[in-house]
Amino acid sequence: TALLSPSRQILQEGAESSRRQLLIEAFVSTDRVDNITMVMGLHPQYLSSFWKTQYLLLRMDGPLPYHKRHYIAIMAAARHQCSYLVGLHMGEFLQVGGNPAWLQGLHRAPQKLRNLNEINKLLAHRPWLITKEHIEALLKTGENSWSLAELVQALVLLTHYHSLASFVFGCGINPEEEQDGGHGCRPP
Repeated sequence: TALLSPSRQILQEGAESSRRQLLIEAFVSTDRVDNITMVMGLHPQYLSSFWKTQYLLLRMDGPLPYHKRHYIAIMAAARHQCSYLVGLHMGEFLQVGGNPAWLQGLHRAPQKLRNLNEINKLLAHRPWLITKEHIEALLKTGENSWSLAELVQALVLLTHYHSLASFVFGCGINPEEEQDGGHGCRPP
């Protein structure tokens, strides 16, 4: 840093301070700093936007109960076999009162959630094949139908977690030590 101009050095120190503050906030709010946060922390503005998005999707008012939001995140991550995100959201799912039996497989979840399986598969691998009939089938009147508001939130969750799974794989993020499959990569 001695070779940097004074203004460049101040910018670097400011970015490091911003990063440190975000990581402290992460630890205080969740009692841990997960590996996604550590990687995104290298880009504090991106991490800040990501946290806002996560908060809005998972914790703010919305038509879906919190446990179903986490289950949908699990469905999306599992579609890509992203064990990191699946493990992360299994814990969250149980913490907000989700039924442990659902974690034994999609066949144990309510039919309404199982009905998302086809669109989850298409969104994950061939989104250009989605038609209005796919949406209409989920919205049709009946015991296991989705309201438009619920379906919009579910589809946003699915696409968000498909993208996040790609980020996890692209950055080589592994589970934390305390998460199944973790190998001890911990921040100093």
